[in-house]
Amino acid sequence: MRGRVRLLLCFVAVAGLALGILAQGATHATAESGTASRRGAETGTEAAQGQQPFNASRAAREEKAIQDARRQQLAEKEAALAAKEQELKKLSAKLEAQVKALEESRKRVDESMKARSSAQKKQQDEKAQKMVKLFKAMRSEQAGQLIDSLHEDLALALLSRLDTKTVAKLAPFINQPRVVKWISENLQGK
Repeated sequence: MRGRVRLLLCFVAVAGLALGILAQGATHATAESGTASRRGAETGTEAAQGQQPFNASRAAREEKAIQDARRQQLAEKEAALAAKEQELKKLSAKLEAQVKALEESRKRVDESMKARSSAQKKQQDEKAQKMVKLFKAMRSEQAGQLIDSLHEDLALALLSRLDTKTVAKLAPFINQPRVVKWISENLQGK
C-alpha cells in the first residue's frame, strides 16, 4: 500500500509540473504576439476563466495528496502501535512466567520450612520423651529437686508430659506453687 501511495504522489507531482510548464508556455506565447495591449483585457478574462478550472483541479490534487500523506502517517502510527502492543504482550508473558516461577519457589521454600519445623518438633518430642523416662526412673526426691531447678515454663511442660501417677509421687518434693499452677492450668484446659 505504501508503494501505491508513493507512486500516486510521484504521478501527481509529475502531472503538476507538466501542467505548470504548459501554462507558462501559453502565457509566454501570448506575450510575444504584438497585440498584447489590445488582447490584454480579453486574455486576462480568458486566463482567469481558464485558470479557475485549472486551479480547482490543482487544489483537489493538493488536497488529495495531503489526505494521502495523512493516511500514510496514520498507517505508520498504527504499525508503531501494533509493534508496541506486541512488545507489551511479550513483556507481559515474560513477567507472568517470572511470577509463576517465584510462586513455585515460594511453595518449595514453604514446604521445606514445614518439613524442617516438623523434623525439629519431632526431635524435641523425642528429647522430651527421654527426659520423661529419665525422671520416671529417678528417685522422687532427686527428680523433685531437679524439676524445682528448671525454669517454670519448662517445669510445667515436663509435669504435663509425666503421667498422673509419677506426678503424684513427685508432688511432695516439688515447690508447691509450681504444683498448684500446674493443677490450675490442667483444670483450665491450657
